[in-house]
Amino acid sequence: MKSLFTLKSHESKRLIAKGVSQLPELNQALKEGKIALAGGTTNGYIAEELTGQQLEKGFYTAGIITEGVQCTTSGHERLSPMLLNNGKVTQENLMDAVKGFTGNDVFIKGANALDPDYNAGVLLGSDVGGTMSIYPLLTARGCHLIIPVGREKLIPSVPEASESLGIDTIDKRIGMACGMLAITNGKVITEVEALELLFDVKATHVASGGIHGSEGACTFTIEGEEDQIEKAFNLIKELKKEPALAGERKECSQCGSPCDR
Repeated sequence: MKSLFTLKSHESKRLIAKGVSQLPELNQALKEGKIALAGGTTNGYIAEELTGQQLEKGFYTAGIITEGVQCTTSGHERLSPMLLNNGKVTQENLMDAVKGFTGNDVFIKGANALDPDYNAGVLLGSDVGGTMSIYPLLTARGCHLIIPVGREKLIPSVPEASESLGIDTIDKRIGMACGMLAITNGKVITEVEALELLFDVKATHVASGGIHGSEGACTFTIEGEEDQIEKAFNLIKELKKEPALAGERKECSQCGSPCDR
């Protein structure tokens, strides 16, 4: 049996969050270990799935692309990244806590770009790397690095994009200047992997884009036995009830210079 459907960006984020919650390394860390949920709107959905809390997910991030510019969320509204220790939310500072991570612990970070080789790209608005300054530590210790990212963010080449960027190399810009970190060793979870983690199906990304609120949407097919397609389709219908992501704001004072420069 085969099914065809389109997911808007916020629907995809919820699907990806549900898929990530099925990962064995994540569930092991929930029982005995630490999980760091770095800032990012998709991570806000994952935080909801893991804790049952309801968050203003548009504020669960620092850097965002919103209103057609690269920017930051308001510091007054921004939610702090979440850390779970043995499944319980702690008040420990995430960046401090990660310094004590071992190979059994999990660091989750979304991405701004994904290429066909599953290299992930993270835009860097901070000239010292921001949250991703911790990346060498994670790599050195062999921590589980999970990259939840929607396929709306597919680009031809993350290494090429990374080489093209760099805060100090940008002469004119609309929005913040950025660099990019290319991540080659993370476990990428897109809508395709999420569907295949949740159901015994083969998922295929077949189209992207749209109009009237479907900009950034992705279209998929899934194939499998009838009972699995029915289960998956029931979830897709539930995802269609997911409210659009709200709360993104930009605050021009955050980066210290006008958007158009």
